[in-house]
Amino acid sequence: MLHSRYGVLWMQLSIFCPSSKHDELSFYQKVIFCVASFGPSTKEDEDYEDVPINKTWVLSPKVYESDVTLILNRLLQGYDNKLRPDIGVRPTVIETAVYVNSIGPVDPINMEYTIDIFFAQTWYDSRLKFNSSMKVLMLNSNMVGKIWIPDTFFRNSRKSDAHWITTPNRLLRLWNNGRVMYTLRLTINAECYLKLHNFPMDEHSCPLEFSSYGYPKNEILYRWQKRSVEVADQRYWRLYQFAFVGLRNTSDVAHTQSGEYVILTIFFDLSRRMGYFTIQTYIPCSMIVVLSWVSFWINKDAVPARTSLGITTVLTMTTLSTISRKSLPKVSYVTAMDLFVSVCFIFTFAALMEYGTLHYFTSNRQSKKDTDKKPQKPPIQNTQD
Repeated sequence: MLHSRYGVLWMQLSIFCPSSKHDELSFYQKVIFCVASFGPSTKEDEDYEDVPINKTWVLSPKVYESDVTLILNRLLQGYDNKLRPDIGVRPTVIETAVYVNSIGPVDPINMEYTIDIFFAQTWYDSRLKFNSSMKVLMLNSNMVGKIWIPDTFFRNSRKSDAHWITTPNRLLRLWNNGRVMYTLRLTINAECYLKLHNFPMDEHSCPLEFSSYGYPKNEILYRWQKRSVEVADQRYWRLYQFAFVGLRNTSDVAHTQSGEYVILTIFFDLSRRMGYFTIQTYIPCSMIVVLSWVSFWINKDAVPARTSLGITTVLTMTTLSTISRKSLPKVSYVTAMDLFVSVCFIFTFAALMEYGTLHYFTSNRQSKKDTDKKPQKPPIQNTQD
């Protein structure tokens, strides 16, 4: 019976795998050859690649370099990068997001701060739709100058630098539905007006404003994405005297002579750390005031000792007051540190004036006592012989 089954299988293999040159093969060799002959051909393997979908491997068509080049050539054929998308139909909506790489240092003298960001803009351009098995084209900076890009600028920027090493740090992605995402890395020196009335216990909100330079709000609308602002690890930020408290983002409209512009703003809340100023100013000033009180225990007759101590403390307070002002801009109002240093200066100066007043009155009283105790000489009488 076993031989009859082998005979049936041999006949089936001969039908499905007819080949005269393999007639002399054994039964098992012919089974292996037949199974291999039914597998995918080499040409079919080249046209498909393994793609995991939900942890299941399936075959999807490969996309060749020539196909991507053909898609880009078709998109750029007749494309005018001087015209914004949907011009004359509706405003172009620009969705923005910012990734804060680092903040700092903050320059209180020039009232500015440095920030390093990745700035992302996303919009839809119907002229860039394409039909392909690829849903997104990931391109580099060479494609940026060939399509329309928003004219975004930072309104409170004093100096902005784009990163170009080793290549321009710009990214461009095109989706098949016409969606465009453009990101770049920037280092910006932005203005931050510091209100120093409570210095060094002050808190500030440093803004970063951006908008379109030439398109008003009826042409371009700026909006925040859902995850609009994210920050990196703060341990490597160079804030030094400041501590990062938090941030918030707002949207506003500016009215100018050329039209109304949508302005997006990020506020970075900073709080000054008092450690540096406590060590450099508050503790030395307090110790100088206490040192000036030592003169009260010195004998009032030790004029050189008390005078030199009082003058030294006054001059030291003057020096500390000058040093504390070097790290601040020349503002016209009084800060909290100015008030503290002034009070300390008054204490040291009052200690010196106290001894001067005491020495004046005691010396006058002593001279009067000496004059009263001095015996009077009898008058000289002239005698005539």
